[in-house]
Amino acid sequence: MSKIQYFKKGVKDGIPIFLGYLAVSFTFGIAAKNAGLSALEAVLMSATNLTSAGQFAALDIVAGALSYVEMAFTQLIINLRYCLMSSALSQKISQKMPFWHRFIMSFGVTDEIFGLSVNVKGKISPFYSYGIMSVAIPGWTFGTLLGIISGSLLPARVISALSVALYGMFIAVIIPPSRKSKIIAGIVIISMTLSFAFTKLPLLKEISSGFRIIILTIVIAGVAAYLFPVKDTENKGESEV
Repeated sequence: MSKIQYFKKGVKDGIPIFLGYLAVSFTFGIAAKNAGLSALEAVLMSATNLTSAGQFAALDIVAGALSYVEMAFTQLIINLRYCLMSSALSQKISQKMPFWHRFIMSFGVTDEIFGLSVNVKGKISPFYSYGIMSVAIPGWTFGTLLGIISGSLLPARVISALSVALYGMFIAVIIPPSRKSKIIAGIVIISMTLSFAFTKLPLLKEISSGFRIIILTIVIAGVAAYLFPVKDTENKGESEV
């Protein structure tokens, strides 16, 4: 495939993410307005962060006038999972890929984009990632703008419905590979079960959401990789840079 073809495929695959981000960031825009942020501040935050959990947590810190140290530490914990995702994706890109491609791709590592990218057969072209980012980033940013400008005009029930759109997008990402592989389906079920347990059991529920994701990811992914290793032939092939 050519660079243009990779880019077009990324745009096509990224459309569901665009729609999901548009809905979820709409609620973020409303929350940002309630926290006292201007439209410009909220849009800049969305355009430069792309992390729903991190941004919502940041609003509580901003509203509470807490310190920069608390802000930095909170973001580090919540977003530490992206380091794991980036490490996984680094195994799917060509060793010959220039650093600047890697640098730009890293900006677009989100839960949803990772979910799409990790399921690509063989190596990932940076232009595939750019295609996804070209629709995902505007969706998240524009949704924030719409939310902060017109969110107060919508009924509370509509706003509540929009807030669950991201979960629907997650389901859309994991269902296709789960239907093709019983192993993946089993891992997904185990992940959901353990994640639920971490939110209900006495000691485990005290762990922050960021550390909770990291622990579950390392344990589940590590055990799955040991028990069901992926054959090298499945990851062969170099994408065009």
